Amino acid sequence: MPIILLGALAAFVICLIIGPFAIKILHQLKFGQSVRTEGPQTHLKKAGTPTMGGIIILISMVGGLVAGVVAGGELSREIIWLLFLTISFGLIGFIDDLLIIVRKKSLGLKARQKLFAQFICAGLVIFLMIQNNFSTSQLVPFTNLNLSFQTSLLGNVLFVIYGLICIVGFSNGINFADGLDGLAGGTTAIALLIMGALTYMQQQYDLTLFAFVLAAACIGFVWFNGPPAKIFMGDTGALALGAAFAGIGLFSRLSLFLLIVGGIFIAELLSVIIQVASFKTYGKRVFKMSPIHHHFELEGMQEPQIMVRFWIVGAVLGVLAIIGYMLR
Repeated sequence: MPIILLGALAAFVICLIIGPFAIKILHQLKFGQSVRTEGPQTHLKKAGTPTMGGIIILISMVGGLVAGVVAGGELSREIIWLLFLTISFGLIGFIDDLLIIVRKKSLGLKARQKLFAQFICAGLVIFLMIQNNFSTSQLVPFTNLNLSFQTSLLGNVLFVIYGLICIVGFSNGINFADGLDGLAGGTTAIALLIMGALTYMQQQYDLTLFAFVLAAACIGFVWFNGPPAKIFMGDTGALALGAAFAGIGLFSRLSLFLLIVGGIFIAELLSVIIQVASFKTYGKRVFKMSPIHHHFELEGMQEPQIMVRFWIVGAVLGVLAIIGYMLR
């Protein structure tokens, strides 16, 4: 545990050190956020705030992992593949953010382009899991049951589909949550700390190190991203965090626990799906605006109030997940 905490502390300190420099450089490069004009009017003042802050999270994560491994932590295949998954999704987000900045519009990559790249990167990691005979069975919360994928062609195909939905779904779920100051960073940090605790209970200490280091990097980022935000994580950070979160779940065989721990991100994703489906089918909107945090905002709630309440809900869901694990 001391090694894990050392790695997490290193990630947090690195984030606090490089944060001001990154903000200054991004300001100088004029890498500012473009804001949707149809969104809440209070967000218009955020235009020009530096984005791509996910770079800070990724650098801090790598630094924290290096510190943990040098101190005696294990550089396992799981960590290496999680690093690839996280950084590759971060690169997809980086390209998306860069296109938004260059075009000076609120849209970068087309949705199908982004999804195609996500499926390719996620599919490669899932293929490696199967090829290296990693257990694909997943623990079911509150029971002694396992969701098993038989070691057959059909079983492998089903696991690939399941894994793709898990990784791409949570990646976009956290991306949708990245709409208010401190919201995505704080809720993700809480979710990662819970997953770190669960993997520690399973004695998967390499995954605990990864989860705690990334959580610490998120906490360090919220130092600058809390309201009023001095920097946004952008897709560079949000897509990477979602992929890492789901990847930890798959490698630890705790992916079904993500349905509880990541309840906030599922709600964000579903609110967008429901809104789009309802409008295209019936021409009516279910929410005043999606993702759902904007609905609450247009209902009159202030950003900090929404942020804190989402954090509280995330913490409660995390406790519920731990109970679900202990009662197995």
